[in-house]
Amino acid sequence: MASELEPEVQAIDRSLLECSAEEIAGKWLQATDLTREVYQHLAHYVPKIYCRGPNPFPQKEDMLAQHVLLGPMEWYLCGEDPAFGFPKLEQANKPSHLCGRVFKVGEPTYSCRDCAVDPTCVLCMECFLGSIHRDHRYRMTTSGGGGFCDCGDTEAWKEGPYCQKHELNTSEIEEEEDPLVHLSEDVIARTYNIFAIMFRYAVEILTWEKESELPADLEIIEKRDTYYCMLFNDEVHTYEQVIYTLQKAVNCTQKEAIGFATTVDRDGRRSVRYGDFQYCEQAKSVIVRNTSRQTKPLKVQVMHSSIVAHQNFGLKLLSWLGSIIGYSDGLRRILCQVGLQEGPDGENSSLVDRLMLNDSKLWKGARSVYHQLFMSSLLMDLKYKKLFAVRFAKNYERLQSDYVTDDHDREFSIADLSVQIFTVPSLARMLITEENLMTIIIKTFMDHLRHRDAQGRFQFERYTALQAFKFRRVQSLILDLKYVLISKPTEWSDDLREKFLEGFDAFLELLKCMQGMDPITRQVGQHIEMEPEWEAAFTLQMKLTHVISMMQDWCALDEKVLIEAYKKCLAVLMQCHGGFTDGEQPITLSICGHSVETIRYCVSQEKVSIHLPVSRLLAGLHVLLSKSEVAYKFPELLPLSELSPPMLIEHPLRCLVLCAQVHAGMWRRNGFSLVNQIYYYHNVKCRREMFDKDIIMLQTGVSMMDPNHFLMIMLSRFELYQIFSTPDYGKRFSSEITHKDVVQQNNTLIEEMLYLIIMLVGERFSPGVGQVNATDEIKREIIHQLSIKPMAHSELVKSLPEDENKETGMESVIEAVAHFKKPGLTGRGMYELKPECAKEFNLYFYHFSRAEQSKAEEAQRKLKRQNREDTALPPPVLPPFCPLFASLVNILQSDVMLCIMRTVLQWAVEHNGYAWSESMLQRVLHLIGMALQEEKQHLDNVTEEHVVTFTFTQKISKPGEAPNNSPSILAMLETLQSAPYLDVHKDMIRWILKTFNAIKKIRESSSTSPVAETEGTIMEESSRDKDKAERKRKAEIARLRREKIMAQMSEMQRHFIDENKELFQQTLELDASTSAVLDNSPMVSDTALTALGPAQTQVPEQRQFVTCILCQEEQEVKVESKAMVLAAFVQRSTVLSKNRSKFIQDPEKYDPLFMHPDLSCGTHTGSCGHIMHAHCWQRYFDSVQAKEQRRQQRLRLHTSYDVENGEFLCPLCECLSNTVIPLLLPPRNIFNSRLNISDQPKLTQWIRTISQQIKALQVLRKEESIPNTASSKNSENMDELQLPEGFRPDFHPKNPYSESIKEMLTTFGTATYKVGLKVHPNEEDPRVPIMCWGSCAYTIQSIERILSDEDKPLFGPLPCRLDDCLRSLTRFAAAHWTVASLSVVQGHFCKLFASLVPDDKHGDLPCILDIDMFHLLVGLVLAFPALQCQDFSGISLGTGDLHIFHLVTMAHIIQILLTSCTALKETPSGWHLWRNVRNGIMPFLKCSALFFHYLNGVPSPPEIQVSGTSHFEHLCNYLSLPNNLICLFQENNEITKLLIESWCHNIEVKRYLEGERDAISYPRESNKLIDLPEDYSSLINQASNFSCPKSGGDKSRAPTLCLVCGTLLCSQSYCCQTELEGEDVGACTAHTYSCGSGVGIFLRVRECQVLFLAGKTKGCFYSPPYLDDYGETDQGLRRGNPLHLCKERFKKIQKLWHQHSITEEIGHAQEANQTLVGIDWQHL
Repeated sequence: MASELEPEVQAIDRSLLECSAEEIAGKWLQATDLTREVYQHLAHYVPKIYCRGPNPFPQKEDMLAQHVLLGPMEWYLCGEDPAFGFPKLEQANKPSHLCGRVFKVGEPTYSCRDCAVDPTCVLCMECFLGSIHRDHRYRMTTSGGGGFCDCGDTEAWKEGPYCQKHELNTSEIEEEEDPLVHLSEDVIARTYNIFAIMFRYAVEILTWEKESELPADLEIIEKRDTYYCMLFNDEVHTYEQVIYTLQKAVNCTQKEAIGFATTVDRDGRRSVRYGDFQYCEQAKSVIVRNTSRQTKPLKVQVMHSSIVAHQNFGLKLLSWLGSIIGYSDGLRRILCQVGLQEGPDGENSSLVDRLMLNDSKLWKGARSVYHQLFMSSLLMDLKYKKLFAVRFAKNYERLQSDYVTDDHDREFSIADLSVQIFTVPSLARMLITEENLMTIIIKTFMDHLRHRDAQGRFQFERYTALQAFKFRRVQSLILDLKYVLISKPTEWSDDLREKFLEGFDAFLELLKCMQGMDPITRQVGQHIEMEPEWEAAFTLQMKLTHVISMMQDWCALDEKVLIEAYKKCLAVLMQCHGGFTDGEQPITLSICGHSVETIRYCVSQEKVSIHLPVSRLLAGLHVLLSKSEVAYKFPELLPLSELSPPMLIEHPLRCLVLCAQVHAGMWRRNGFSLVNQIYYYHNVKCRREMFDKDIIMLQTGVSMMDPNHFLMIMLSRFELYQIFSTPDYGKRFSSEITHKDVVQQNNTLIEEMLYLIIMLVGERFSPGVGQVNATDEIKREIIHQLSIKPMAHSELVKSLPEDENKETGMESVIEAVAHFKKPGLTGRGMYELKPECAKEFNLYFYHFSRAEQSKAEEAQRKLKRQNREDTALPPPVLPPFCPLFASLVNILQSDVMLCIMRTVLQWAVEHNGYAWSESMLQRVLHLIGMALQEEKQHLDNVTEEHVVTFTFTQKISKPGEAPNNSPSILAMLETLQSAPYLDVHKDMIRWILKTFNAIKKIRESSSTSPVAETEGTIMEESSRDKDKAERKRKAEIARLRREKIMAQMSEMQRHFIDENKELFQQTLELDASTSAVLDNSPMVSDTALTALGPAQTQVPEQRQFVTCILCQEEQEVKVESKAMVLAAFVQRSTVLSKNRSKFIQDPEKYDPLFMHPDLSCGTHTGSCGHIMHAHCWQRYFDSVQAKEQRRQQRLRLHTSYDVENGEFLCPLCECLSNTVIPLLLPPRNIFNSRLNISDQPKLTQWIRTISQQIKALQVLRKEESIPNTASSKNSENMDELQLPEGFRPDFHPKNPYSESIKEMLTTFGTATYKVGLKVHPNEEDPRVPIMCWGSCAYTIQSIERILSDEDKPLFGPLPCRLDDCLRSLTRFAAAHWTVASLSVVQGHFCKLFASLVPDDKHGDLPCILDIDMFHLLVGLVLAFPALQCQDFSGISLGTGDLHIFHLVTMAHIIQILLTSCTALKETPSGWHLWRNVRNGIMPFLKCSALFFHYLNGVPSPPEIQVSGTSHFEHLCNYLSLPNNLICLFQENNEITKLLIESWCHNIEVKRYLEGERDAISYPRESNKLIDLPEDYSSLINQASNFSCPKSGGDKSRAPTLCLVCGTLLCSQSYCCQTELEGEDVGACTAHTYSCGSGVGIFLRVRECQVLFLAGKTKGCFYSPPYLDDYGETDQGLRRGNPLHLCKERFKKIQKLWHQHSITEEIGHAQEANQTLVGIDWQHL
């Protein structure tokens, strides 16, 4: 189809380009009916420019549209060339003092916790950096897109509203001047015309609903049959469903379908087919059919191409309008006027209204375009912002209903603009007073929750999915209400009072529907069948928590409002309790001569509900009456006398009893839903408006009634009345053999009830209940949290309630109560409680959970023991109550309370007769302590004329009443003090008696009559002495027992040693021998140590015994014995790479013989150092494989290791491994068994000999390849080939190793080859030995790098796993040639040798600049024995090593001189050159020293074992090099000249010297991870500017930074998936292959999380190197504290990378945390 279009399209394009914008604009200026002219122009041209084929060309369309359509408008508007007109407008315009930058997705935003009016006030990065807030406590988040910068908005900030940039623009602001004064009349008129037409056109076409015809004035005559099948986005179907459906419907490839789906998701719609109507209709029916099975089908429309064209242009127009008004405030003002002008149809007919009300019908792309326009126009113009706010509020109900039925996310709905409007304090007040906004929001909310029960309460039973979905969306209304209330009014107008109270009424209606919802009844007999729905109600409660608190805050600000609100709330509560006594029969309770009327009600039998928002709101308001002292100023205005305290306390009390019974296990059969409800009731998110308020409500009730009456009602509700009202009930109770459960339940209930009394009297830290302020309350919370254990900042914040601004108020007080301890390399910073705060600890703090309480008790007692104090935890001294609550303390001295105390103590005294518990007693002791503290306070603060009415001490000294004359409470305490079964509580009882005496003394001193000294004190003294004596006696007995046991033990030891004498002798000898082996100084002390050459220091063989970790057998490592192996892990590595872009095209043909000095990709071998028998390992690995096959049949989960690739976990340490290295003796000693008879040749002579031998070999090889034809020729050759003396090429040495060792040599060799080249294993391949040598060289190089980076000595104490690994690896590489083909290894040697000593056979070898010399050295030294074994002329292996080493060293020196370019630009001083050479060659010498040390086993000289100076001379001696390296060249003068010439004449060297190519210079810099910025927000900013490279300029959702090379990637998305080895993988995985040869270290910028990847199936998250000021990481950026780079932690990550431990780290993480295994790492 495209081909037919081509010529036609080009013709159209040409005609379009010939249009002149100026002429058209001129025509329009003359026109009488401008609208018609413009519409005709659009009707004619739009379909020609847009939508002319199946695939859009946005660049071309935009270019043409600008030229033909927008150009004329710009000319018309300016009246001249827009290139001059717009700049003029811009100059005349005053720059705005508002920033108004609209945020992109993922852009960093900043809010100041000190100055922002609410958390939605944010700054963009630029404004933030130029503002005063950067030094305040700020919060950093990433924007979800939408929303704009509030810089310059004085209503958003308490101080510092302007950044430096916008402050400049504030100087000239007079009072609201009209921006139109800067424009000339005719510009205004023209702008008005064109804006009115264009805006109307855009709105009309975007809200157009017909699919195949246009509005009449846009129709054209010649209509073609071209349609689009347009697919729309919805939030119901998944990506996979859409992709699958599209592949079926429009026969496209998966890639294309993914492209379609991504665009649909991003823009909200995309055409998936272009053609005639029939063709598109068919695709539509397939899509609808395929997606309508479970859900509603995808929305698809077949639209005529001209409609789509006009709609596309409509969007272009709106963005054009947005950019035009940026030139001038005047233009913006005109656009706002046009938009908000009422149309001819009256209400809701303005363009803005039409767009808003059609919002849910538009697709995503259109919505975001016009929302952007609204933000840049209506919201940036203060006058019109108000008018727009009014329109928004008037349409609020409809907009919200549209949103609720629509399925798009909130951010794509116009309803989301509420946050921009409602959070502006002045607008919010205006809307409340003029539009009654509060009532509207609450009413709209109530309308959506229609399900009610018979009593009119909300009912959420068995929500359908659709209702649940609606409910989630309705919650956004609560958020709007929160926005409206978030800034509190400073002065109240009568209007505001009236409208607020009207809103308050509506709010009470809402709460009334919640009062008593989800009632529950106790299940008896069988377990509940269906768990009832409880979450919806709690979700509602949680969302409303802040709103309820804010409502109270508003009421607190005005006395009239508070009084009215209190009355209203009380009235509603009365209505709720209208049926308070219905059907519940009244009963009379009496104890101790008090009696009270109440009703019979059992929580365990009737319905009870945990939701009581009306009661709780009343409790909150009651506290406010007390706090603001309204209760004392205007008692006559308040209905306090009408209050019926029993009615107030009834429901909260039931709620608390319910909790107690749940703890006592009486509601077990009600399932988890109830447990969860109780959990949330106490949880920090809800407790402020639930549990806390219930306690306050009880305090309110008790303060107004006789405490005895209250306690009796309470006993009755707790179902304990019987126990305490009938004497001896307990005895009967325990004597009848009752059910154990019932006893247990009753005990728990009594404990809970006592706990409740402690709370009622002790919890006075709410301002208004006690005389405290808000900071005291927070301090107390923090003290009690830190009493449990030291906590990190984030834990502490989580355990404190947040207010609506997400603040806990903690920072202001934390310094006063805690010390901060900084974190180390891991872990986080901790706050520890200051010791002086411990005295404020209250064991029965009401926000402790059971577990926390016991932890805190344990911790506090431990502290006291450490400080050598007694372990009593007495109740702390409390602040006084406010007058309204003052009578509360009388509970403690009421008769019923004393009766309860006496009863419990009695049980404890006669401890066998009753069922009681220690916790019960502990609580009673605590209550007695509280009463004593209270009395002491009263006495201390008493004035002359007052009499202290609190006489607890007198009451507890009196014995009980007749007839049974029980002893007094005091007497019982003294009895209990010496009870042996109450050891734990002794200290507490002693403290009580001490306090009692202290109070008596005060009373005596104040009263004149002397009171006879009671026996109490004497008893106390004597009992204390008894105590001391008792303790002494016990200690003595214990000491004697200890001594006896010790004596017995030493006796037994003696026996054992006598019996096993010979064993002990042996071990002692063994110890001596091992120490001798380690301490090898006496043998080689006087000579200097030399690692190689004929003069190599001879070290006696040491026998090596090792133990297999699998069968625990010990075995000596010998040549002929069974093989022992080390678990090892071979991996490709680019850690040392200087060029990551190199890529092996065809690994099958690649020849790795020469390593380029850029080390672009090496093979690294690591080991955990654990040793096994080869056959044990083989068995273990087979079992792992078998297990893996079984597992695959069972479930398709990954394990952390990949068995198919030969991976396994070390059986001992679970370290990831993929092969094993055999343990060997030093191989050189085995090959080098021949005697050195003759003198060893010098270098020159040796090179000649080797060259001859090579030549001879080459001739022989040639012969073997040429078949034997002419015998005469053959003989001639033989004559030519004079074999060098003593060279026997037909000799094949015998392999000294046992079969099992040979097998292991092959195994490891093949593994290295397979991993290093990424090919299939093939042990015959000639490249196997090369890969083995390469791995040995690369591993040594990387270890040398790590050591020198950390400034550690070369032969310092290496970790033994490294030491074992290097030793085994080097020895293995040296022995591997014995299992390879001799001729192959000889061939490699010839080639390697030829790169230094050229011969005529090998022409194509790399030049000296392109060879890594250390790899070359290792290759030559390890391949040399293959040649030397056939040489019987007496040249030793050591000589060869030495000459090879000297030769390579000389080549390296030349390499260094060539590349340290200073050498050849101008002649530098000799000293300078020498320094270059010395620095450049150091790494090579160090690597060589390590290599020869492990190869030949010569111990290292002690000088190199310490760090400090450069060990150059010592290294040279150890490696038998002259200290002056130039001597190397002078000694062998004649040959070195030739060699240097041949090296330097290479064409590549010439090219390098002429600057045509690069070369690596020495010493190579060590690779580091990229530099990260100090401040994390600059990273976020960088990432927010990063757009996905594939999907044209779209912002990436998960930008991820590679820490190795600094590339930003678009992770976790379909758009950037690529194919790798036949699988689709995400951008990060693909990048690891190109950058880290399979291993990657990334930072996920939005999550602030480090990601380690290895291969396709392995990955883990690692803690990031960024910490906040409290020493914590913030993964997921949830807390938003400023983050700064922690250098040490970053170094740690870098070290993991340098040590090649990333894969191992992932392995450990995946083993430790199974959830990591299930993640599809390859899609990241």
